[in-house]
Amino acid sequence: MEAGGDTAAPAPGDAEDLEEMRFPSEEAEGGGGVHRDLPDPGDASLETAGSKTKDQSPSLLLQSEAPSCTCGLWSPAASEGSPLGCPETGLGGPGGDPSDEDWRSKRKHVFVLSEAGKPIYSRYGSVEALSTTMGVMTALVSFVQSAGDAIRAIYAEDHKLVFLQQGPLLLVAVSRTPQSAAQLRGELLAVHAQIVSTLTRASVARIFARKQNYDLRRLLAGSERTLDRLLDSMERDPGALLLGAVRCVPLARPLRDALGALLRRCTAPGLALSVLAVGGRLVTAAQERTVLAECRLDPADLQLLLDWVGAPAFAAGEAWAPVCLPRFNPDGFFYAYVARLDAMPVCLLLLGTDPEAFHDMATCRRLVEEGMHSLGAMRALREAASFSNAASASASAYSVQAVGAPGLRHFLYKPLDIPDHHRQLPQFTSPELEAPYSREEERQRLSDLYHRLHARLHSASRPLRLIYHVAERETLLAWVTSKFELYTCLSPLVTKAGAILAVTKLLRWVKKEEDRLFIRYPPKYSTPPAAPVASTDQASHNGLFTGP
Repeated sequence: MEAGGDTAAPAPGDAEDLEEMRFPSEEAEGGGGVHRDLPDPGDASLETAGSKTKDQSPSLLLQSEAPSCTCGLWSPAASEGSPLGCPETGLGGPGGDPSDEDWRSKRKHVFVLSEAGKPIYSRYGSVEALSTTMGVMTALVSFVQSAGDAIRAIYAEDHKLVFLQQGPLLLVAVSRTPQSAAQLRGELLAVHAQIVSTLTRASVARIFARKQNYDLRRLLAGSERTLDRLLDSMERDPGALLLGAVRCVPLARPLRDALGALLRRCTAPGLALSVLAVGGRLVTAAQERTVLAECRLDPADLQLLLDWVGAPAFAAGEAWAPVCLPRFNPDGFFYAYVARLDAMPVCLLLLGTDPEAFHDMATCRRLVEEGMHSLGAMRALREAASFSNAASASASAYSVQAVGAPGLRHFLYKPLDIPDHHRQLPQFTSPELEAPYSREEERQRLSDLYHRLHARLHSASRPLRLIYHVAERETLLAWVTSKFELYTCLSPLVTKAGAILAVTKLLRWVKKEEDRLFIRYPPKYSTPPAAPVASTDQASHNGLFTGP
């Protein structure tokens, strides 16, 4: 997104041109490209959508939102004074009474309930203790709907309440974080996608059509931990959701290409997608040509899979389970084979359309494992992900010091010029969080800064292309062009010239290392056709052939 004005950004992708760029002290009239100070959001407001837009998708209802995402944009007080809290089980955890001070002190709450007000999930506490609170939410939504409107958000002092209705499910976020309503709505969509991945959209609709007050917790028993982990990951590592991309394990291109070729060779009837991942990060993926010829693998679906296989249930051995990809087909299942390779956090995920193909998938796994040993890939992946025998698989693979840019502390970078971009998988890269962001509170503060930058760059009413800001603890620079989207955090002592130099070095480094940081050409393959299903009822469980 770009805004007009007197300040023109240099040609996208040309790092040298950034050195000659000037940062004006004030924003140019008419929406200049550099942002310094933001207006106050105004008084609390209730945001609704007219009856003509009730049936539109949530993405179409963002254009009239109040600019509350800019509230206190550069003030750290909101995040520093708020305890982070520890995750509790959403379906039956202790506490949850709205009068409880610990429960009220949480920075953000997420609730899922049915149209009838039946509690399904709460980020903190027990849904039984919150049934009255959820009843009030249902009444509020029903009251606004009775007037022919659809409630989307409420702004009250430092709190935002964001509502999202998806079929018979109502999702609500109550937040006093710096996140915009659009960003909170994105998190609610991710929570809904996680639920759909377990049950499918058609099953949920069918259940509530038969019994409006059905208790969906019966079918989601055990899934609350997965939802907790999802919300935790989005809060601590916002890059995937903000940028709509997945993070890849940095790996030499010859080895990555060899692993992709290995996945292409190890196929089975009905195999649609093969994914190799390490510690929740993508190594490579190969997709079947005919199955996915008309549909690009959505990063939200892949991120959902990566989070799903990170569950303790998949910590060892192999598993066979149905899974729905909501962006690909929200009404059908794939059949997923998940296996850990060589007693390491290296995960192989095979998605197929044949419910009886477990033994074929297991054969593929053995071939992949043998091929990886012959390539020496196990050792390379261990080194790339900074593994040790007892290390966590969540460690990043490189330090910001590798960039060689003085003053640079952290960054998020998403290339937008990947060849054949509309068919490729959006990806991003970022280094390991190091001092001064070693403590949880500081990591949360950095996440808040990235949310503020992203909300301002992508504001629906006044988007910007460049933000430069000097704060007390860091200097921030965000820049979006037709070739990349970049968010950087630098030392507060860095001068304007030093910031320009650091970003220039960063862009040159990324260009030099792009074959190692990103998958430039994801492999495709062709597989033998799956065995014909026995009946039309069986076909209804097939993620590829389910009707609308």
